[in-house]
Order: sequence, then structure tokens, then C-alpha cells
Amino acid sequence: MSQARTNARKAAVQALYQWQMAGQDLSEIERQFLEEERLKDAQKSYFVELFYGVPKNLEAIDQALSEFVDRPVDTIDPVERAILRIGVYELLYRLNMPYRVVLNEGINLAKDFGADGSHKYINGILDKVAQQKRAVEIKAKGAR
Repeated sequence: MSQARTNARKAAVQALYQWQMAGQDLSEIERQFLEEERLKDAQKSYFVELFYGVPKNLEAIDQALSEFVDRPVDTIDPVERAILRIGVYELLYRLNMPYRVVLNEGINLAKDFGADGSHKYINGILDKVAQQKRAVEIKAKGAR
């Protein structure tokens, strides 16, 4: 997995966090990120896909999440919520990306941005979503 794509995910977590908290216009947040050169080492096209793809598919993403979280999605810590939404987006809409990569990236994002131990929570939820949404892929790989 390329570092540029990992950096795109990191920027997307921050941008989605800002969107969730302030409710600002997406294009305004994207403009700020570009102006502040926060995407300098990131794969910009992937940042854009995640940053616009999550809100565009929010209903399906939150529906998938709500089956496995222990509380309403809107009450999950905003950083963890942004990470989970990116992970579920990738599990649902980036079928060419191995589910293990999605899980590992989510864990690493939680270690970078989340509270202590939040990576375990992120891993648990994303793993359950993957078991349901990527069952064919997981079975084919003989995982579990």
C-alpha cells in the first residue's frame, strides 16, 4: 500500500472530522486542505474520492455500521466515526482493495488519531462489517 494513499486516508479523517463537527461545505473544507498544503504527500484523487464518497453514501455506510456498533452512529466519538466511515466506504465501494488492507489502515488511523485503545474498537467493528459485506472474499482466502 502506498504511503501517498495512506496519507490520503489521514487527510480524509481530518477533513471528515471537520465536516462532522462544523457542518461546513465540503468544497470549502477541500479548498482549505489544498491551500494549507495538507495534501502535499497524499494521493489527492483518493482523498477526493473518500472525502466526497463518504457523505454521498452516508446512509448506506451508517446503515452497515449501525448493525455492529453498540450505540447510535452519531454518538460515536467523532474521530472514530470518521475512521469507521472511511473503512466501511472502502469495504462497500472499493472491492478491489483487500479487506485486510482496509482493516489494517483503519487500525493505524485509530492509533494515529484515536483515543488509547480505540484501534481495538475500530478493528472489531470493521472486522464484523467485513465478515458480512466481504464474506465471499474472506471465504475464498480461507480466512477464519
